[in-house]
Amino acid sequence: MESLNALLQGMGLMHLGAGQAIMLLVSLLLLWLAIAKKFEPLLLLPIGFGGLLSNIPEAGMALTALESLLAHHDAGQLAAIAAKLNCAPDVHAIKEALALALPSVQSQMENLAVDMGYTPGVLALFYKVAIGSGVAPLVIFMGVGAMTDFGPLLANPRTLLLGAAAQFGIFATVLGALTLNYFGLISFTLPQAAAIGIIGGADGPTAIYLSGKLAPELLGAIALAAYSYMALVPLIQPPIMKALTTETERKIRMVQLRTVSKREKILFPVVLLMLVALLLPDAAPLLGMFCFGNLMRESGVVERLSDTVQNGLINTVTIFLGLSVGAKLVADKFLQPQTLGILLLGVIAFGIGTAAGVLMAKLLNLCSKNKINPLIGSAGVSAVPMAARVSNKVGLESDAQNFLLMHAMGPNVAGVIGSAIAAGVMLKYVLAM
Repeated sequence: MESLNALLQGMGLMHLGAGQAIMLLVSLLLLWLAIAKKFEPLLLLPIGFGGLLSNIPEAGMALTALESLLAHHDAGQLAAIAAKLNCAPDVHAIKEALALALPSVQSQMENLAVDMGYTPGVLALFYKVAIGSGVAPLVIFMGVGAMTDFGPLLANPRTLLLGAAAQFGIFATVLGALTLNYFGLISFTLPQAAAIGIIGGADGPTAIYLSGKLAPELLGAIALAAYSYMALVPLIQPPIMKALTTETERKIRMVQLRTVSKREKILFPVVLLMLVALLLPDAAPLLGMFCFGNLMRESGVVERLSDTVQNGLINTVTIFLGLSVGAKLVADKFLQPQTLGILLLGVIAFGIGTAAGVLMAKLLNLCSKNKINPLIGSAGVSAVPMAARVSNKVGLESDAQNFLLMHAMGPNVAGVIGSAIAAGVMLKYVLAM
């Protein structure tokens, strides 16, 4: 009988909590959206599967060595950790002390847990290497750069302003998060508000990179919101675009784009990086990888490297990035009031960014001879190339012969640049406070 009881107690099912059950259902929902509905499957599938792995009871796949120690509830080991942190020897007090501790102290406690015989789970290792170090989002940005054509932007430089305007959603969302905190509705710190705001840029790698630096405890919810809303761009944007434009404006036909020379395409990423990095060094990692990837593409002398970055490398890193994000979909971190606030603020950020881009296009038309179709302003959010396709689709509904795709790629690419710069601004000024 004792053997049977021990066998039952060793089963994960016996330790399944309500929170873990909910998160397993959430993870299954993500897998269904990725497979059945094809919503951002390249990210949602590994994120969903990572969520399944991280919520299996007693497996500890997403736990660091220190978290495994705390979950084990050994009184002697808890006392040893508490003595180092000068707090009460219970799990809650230790977690509070760790949250306030310096990164160096947290690292010391992790090493102490390893010395006591605990090891981090495989997903925790993936997270440390891929996101904790910042490597995975940067490598993906390199791949995005290698797949990006700056031609439409260079052919019509005014569209850079549309991409810049769409970033207004980022900063408006930061203010929204701080407002919720001010009125006591949902508690957000300034770093957390900044990390949430970047959702408005519709740029998954940037959102992961920034939240990993500023608010790692919210990374799962932020990444999930960013990629979910990117998949929902065809549903979120059209009503806003139609509400802010007239039928006549939607029928505006833009002049043919000029041919951009190879020299311009080669010089642009170098000049862009130099200008931005010299003014805002904190944007250099993201923008630097993006420009490097683009230079490999446009130079034409390293086709093997460019092909590897665009395909094998970015696909491999995407797998580990998705699983690492899934490691943050654990019940005690995800099932919080803050998650609801993040999801709400995320959709508002997308809406504000879309509206700002459209309104900027209308403003430019007041002082331009060659009119811009305001619909391409919505492509300023950097969901590449989905936002540009939405602009084209809505334009075709008003004029079946008005093809806006290439025109919309200009602000779309500008949005990628804008979100990287916005992330640099957040890092520089938020971390300095």
